[in-house]
Amino acid sequence: MAEYVSRKSYNSRLPPEVNRILYVRNLPFKITAEELYAIFGKYGAVYQIRMGNKDKDTRGTAFVVYEDIYDAKAAVDHLSGFNVGGRYLVVLYYQPAKFERREQQNEQEREVLELRKRVQANKEAMSKK
Repeated sequence: MAEYVSRKSYNSRLPPEVNRILYVRNLPFKITAEELYAIFGKYGAVYQIRMGNKDKDTRGTAFVVYEDIYDAKAAVDHLSGFNVGGRYLVVLYYQPAKFERREQQNEQEREVLELRKRVQANKEAMSKK
């Protein structure tokens, strides 16, 4: 407990983007959850790791959740640019607003594609008449 208090007073002002959830990119595709726990566990207690699946959008990514915000900060400070399996990690703080905007943009793109398909189908139907 004393260590936590001293760390907190040492870093009493953290930037607003600092939080317990980290977003990790550029992971080797064959890395295991156990290997991630070994790498990120060196900086504090890891609450959870969620790895991306085989989809091209989430492949090579993971979310790492620490129990303590100062451990997450230490991991970002030390692991950004760390070489794992010939790849340099990109470790960022999770920012929900960015992910929501990206999802909204993807949804809008899907809607535009659907509208284009409808318009193209209507044009083809009209040209056949």
